[in-house]
Amino acid sequence: MLRDGHIHSPYCPHGTKDSLNEYVERAIVLGFTEISFTEHAPLPLGFVDPTPEKDSAMEADELHHYFHDIERLKKEYSSQIRIHCGLEVDFIEGYEQEIGQFLTSIGPKLDDAILSVHFLKHKYGYDCMDYSPEVFGRMSKIYGSVEALYQKYFDTVKKSILSDLGPFKPKRIGHITLVHKFQKKFPVQAQFQHEIEDILTAIKEHGMELDYNGAGTAKPLCREPYPPKWIVDKALQLGISLVYGSDAHQIKDLGQGMDVMY
Repeated sequence: MLRDGHIHSPYCPHGTKDSLNEYVERAIVLGFTEISFTEHAPLPLGFVDPTPEKDSAMEADELHHYFHDIERLKKEYSSQIRIHCGLEVDFIEGYEQEIGQFLTSIGPKLDDAILSVHFLKHKYGYDCMDYSPEVFGRMSKIYGSVEALYQKYFDTVKKSILSDLGPFKPKRIGHITLVHKFQKKFPVQAQFQHEIEDILTAIKEHGMELDYNGAGTAKPLCREPYPPKWIVDKALQLGISLVYGSDAHQIKDLGQGMDVMY
């Protein structure tokens, strides 16, 4: 079986308008037998998107249409490919209660879900860490160094694993080394091995999976999957399940990174 567990859709405000059917048709051509649409879930009530275009996630009033369209696809392609209805849910420090309430309200509609960290809290509020090199550089100054920003990211990922988000909390942790996205512009010497091993131990203890994400291979300032090989090896040693995800935001991204992943 060939599975892609992390695909976006035309419901993504910062993606393309490639149709859902085009995504499915392309996945079939590439030989995938199972896919999950994991669109960015609406941000928690009260949280203000810090990105300039306010386009990090779909609006809440689009959820019904999204779920309806994925159910239509399931029926249309039932004899060709298995399709899961999912979401990529942002873990945002300080909004655990709101996220849990949201998941409780829509959880029964989900076949699959990913829990990811994009937004980090600092003394001035929040920023989207992976938005741009410029934002990443500004954040590193707020935290005091690039190393301190890495530390904050890994601390927040661990909080996401340990957080109580209710019975429908996603079981897969998204791109745990997303902080590497701009590593060629903002290099660090430390591997943060201790922090990452703690994260992997927590994933194992909580019976969770790991998103093995190919998107980083296509990013010019990263050029490696999320996570890289040494972390993949550690995860496998612990018996953690890894699920390949293209993190496709357009149909040409489907399958990205698979040729260089391990």
